[in-house]
Amino acid sequence: MQQVHRIGISMFTTLAIFSCVSQVSAADEERFEISSIKAIRPTLVDTITALQQRDVARAKAAFEAYDSGWNGIEVYVNTRNKDMYRLLELEFQPRIIKALDRPNPDIPELLADVQAMLVKFDEAVSIFGNAAPLNPLYDDIARLRIVRAHLREVTPALKAGDIAKARKSFEAFEDTWFNIEDFVRARSLDAYVAIETGMVQIEQALLMSDQPDVAAVTGLVGGVMNQYNAVVTEVQKEARSAQ
Repeated sequence: MQQVHRIGISMFTTLAIFSCVSQVSAADEERFEISSIKAIRPTLVDTITALQQRDVARAKAAFEAYDSGWNGIEVYVNTRNKDMYRLLELEFQPRIIKALDRPNPDIPELLADVQAMLVKFDEAVSIFGNAAPLNPLYDDIARLRIVRAHLREVTPALKAGDIAKARKSFEAFEDTWFNIEDFVRARSLDAYVAIETGMVQIEQALLMSDQPDVAAVTGLVGGVMNQYNAVVTEVQKEARSAQ
């Protein structure tokens, strides 16, 4: 009987430990909002590192990556704190882009600006992490926008004559489309079919052609973007009305 009692206590203790570990794990798991915002932080760090090494071209590429990633998650910042959004989106970002575009940028001044931007970015993450979760629809919006960010890169790359980058960005869009295609299909079957059809056409015109017709591919990308944006807009309206 004593042995059975000891076994029972041991099993209870083991279950209690597993329960505590599970609770800690759940508590430690970050919301999608926070992990998604944090995911673009390395692009700012890369920009700073490149500037410290006086590599303006690499800094520009890193900040372009930030800009693309920001488009995916800016909905959280704009919803949470409009002052922070204005500071990051309308003050720091355009000022840094203009400075990076200059023939001979003032690197110390530019570096100080990006470092100050990173401080504010981290401040936003800290504030949002301690706030109550937003309506889950905002996560849906962010997921849609994060995937769309890759498609948004295609047309500028085509206009710049960088076919390799256009192809890489479209392939990234194709790869991540699988993460949200069921959601889009549930929202609008017509939009889903139009997007899928357009993607096949872009694949043939951009990926399978040695010399893509830039105007034709740009038109196809625009068509897919219009259908995609319609779904994003619909979900955004729902989220705002439910806020």
